[in-house]
Amino acid sequence: MVSENIRSAYAAILNEELVPALGCTEPIAVAYAAARAREILDRMPEGLRVRCSGNIVKNVKGVLVPNTGGLKGIAAAAVAGVVGGDASRRLQVLESLKPEQLPEVRRLLASGYCEVRLAEGVENLYIEAEAFAGSDRALVRIEGSHTNITRASRNGHPVEAAEGASSVSAEGTQKTVSARTSGGDAGTACHVEGGALAAGAGLLNIRDILEYARTADMGDVEKTLSDQIEMNRAISEEGLANPWGAQVGRTLLKTRGDDLRTRAAARPAAGSDARMSGCSLPVVINSGSGNQGMTVSLPVIEYARELGLPRDRLIRALALSNLVAIRQKVLIGKLSAYCGAVSAACGSGAGIAFLRGGGYREISDTIANTLGNVGGIVCDGAKPSCAAKIASAVEAAILAQDLAFEGRAFGDGEGLVSSDVERTIENVGTLGREGMRETDQVILRIMTSD
Repeated sequence: MVSENIRSAYAAILNEELVPALGCTEPIAVAYAAARAREILDRMPEGLRVRCSGNIVKNVKGVLVPNTGGLKGIAAAAVAGVVGGDASRRLQVLESLKPEQLPEVRRLLASGYCEVRLAEGVENLYIEAEAFAGSDRALVRIEGSHTNITRASRNGHPVEAAEGASSVSAEGTQKTVSARTSGGDAGTACHVEGGALAAGAGLLNIRDILEYARTADMGDVEKTLSDQIEMNRAISEEGLANPWGAQVGRTLLKTRGDDLRTRAAARPAAGSDARMSGCSLPVVINSGSGNQGMTVSLPVIEYARELGLPRDRLIRALALSNLVAIRQKVLIGKLSAYCGAVSAACGSGAGIAFLRGGGYREISDTIANTLGNVGGIVCDGAKPSCAAKIASAVEAAILAQDLAFEGRAFGDGEGLVSSDVERTIENVGTLGREGMRETDQVILRIMTSD
């Protein structure tokens, strides 16, 4: 049995990280910041100024903003948030945007109402929205996490952050924590916002995650994981039923048949097909990403259904898969040049191994085998091709757990793989956070050069 400290920390992390979001989380975070700025201003702004980090620019450029009738871009997301957004809904801020408000959104966009600038020398996840009317100014700054308001002010005077936002005050808090291996050695330092993840990140390790999934009472997280099952399956069904995006999920089933492995890859790909192209159905996210939320859950759900396993076993497998993904992302960071589909697929591969009765060795080898295979996929922004990256990563994770159950694993010193799974995860975390920093800048320069 895990300790009560670990049980409560893991439950808090899952409940904090696995929340519903409408649309790609980067444009939604922009809309949230702008909607909150309008609330603080307490009237319709005469104009907006939005400053964003390069990673926000990268992840907003190629996706449709939901409920806007096909609009793209930071300005579109911000103006939609001001015109019809409800900041109290956080990452579902644009659910309140009505069709009759869209002409006003388009009119304001055409008038140059919103000025957008690149913010340099800031967090990878950084958004600043300033709304103004007459001599009044309202400013909202988000850093580190999509709803983490680190500054909220009116005419330069701090005000309380939105109720339910990640920050605990108008100035917010951020912490540097040290993730630790199961052996207790200090691991790689990582920078995360305040809250359950900052408090519990140092407790995350594969051995305890497995024991938590095996033995802990799931009552504290069952509602969260049930929402992930229902919402993520719903958008996956939509992506398979209709021609969204590049139709990666539909193409997989059409060209490869509907065997279990194909369905496991097609379902999250189909959800991404719909989500990247403006589908208004919500998704339960992981590590700030709906694509990662679908990747970490839908393959596990498909395997549980095929194997005829009880719901409790599925809930436990999802607790494990989500925490394995979070264990990796807390080292990499929420936004980087490292594709999050890989860490999420590692989680789903581990969850599938758990469903099949695998123990610590099989789950650890599944993680290492996945990272040793597709650990180099780059993130060049949110867009329809994310669905294909998801499918590739899930297929690699399925191969990884098949190898693990045959007693085969990539060996110590083979590239980034170590004999200890925690060290392997930390190696990849260093690659994603530090080694790919320049890659991130090159990708951004290429994407903004046209």
